Amino acid sequence: MTDRQHPRAIDVGGSPYLRDAKGALVPLSTVKAADLLMDETVDRVLTEAARISAVIREFKAGTFDHIAGFQALVAQDYGASVGGKKGNVTLTTFDGCRKVMLQVADLVEFGPELQAAKALIDECLSEWAAGSGAELRALVTRAFSVEKQGQINRTELFMLLRVEIADARWQRAMDAIRDSIRVIGSRSYLRFYERDTPAAAWRAVSIDIAAV
Repeated sequence: MTDRQHPRAIDVGGSPYLRDAKGALVPLSTVKAADLLMDETVDRVLTEAARISAVIREFKAGTFDHIAGFQALVAQDYGASVGGKKGNVTLTTFDGCRKVMLQVADLVEFGPELQAAKALIDECLSEWAAGSGAELRALVTRAFSVEKQGQINRTELFMLLRVEIADARWQRAMDAIRDSIRVIGSRSYLRFYERDTPAAAWRAVSIDIAAV
């Protein structure tokens, strides 16, 4: 890349400059070759990434349209809906070797009842002392730990709800956890699978479009 070829070069008095990360103008001739090569590499990769992102976005929208169109056609022709009550749909080719799955997941947050549940559980564990297993204590710790994104560990919390203990305080704690769950919306996910024969295992066709 020559001085004149840099796409972000700024002409200052007839000489090309680049703006650095702090906003200062730096003569392009003084920028290290390695830094220019890295700059060019990032530009090239990001340009391609933006193109692919646009293609995936278009593909995602088109796939939802295709599925919705099929559902509308079936409803019109047969008076029947395709998919579960939450909107989950699985469509399979005639030979059984390809399928598309539309999965709708609830977006959940937890209310203040969760803190009351934690207090009741701590009370139980404190009173049970050595009588409560280390495995249960570890599960409680994991369930109420906050992940890096600032979110409660939903999977461990729902596992905790499956633990059956007769103590009334424990049962009140489980009720408090259930009462704390608020469904604030939903998100749709597309999954794609194929296999060589109807007897073979499914292989996922991976496209990370969740964030597009």
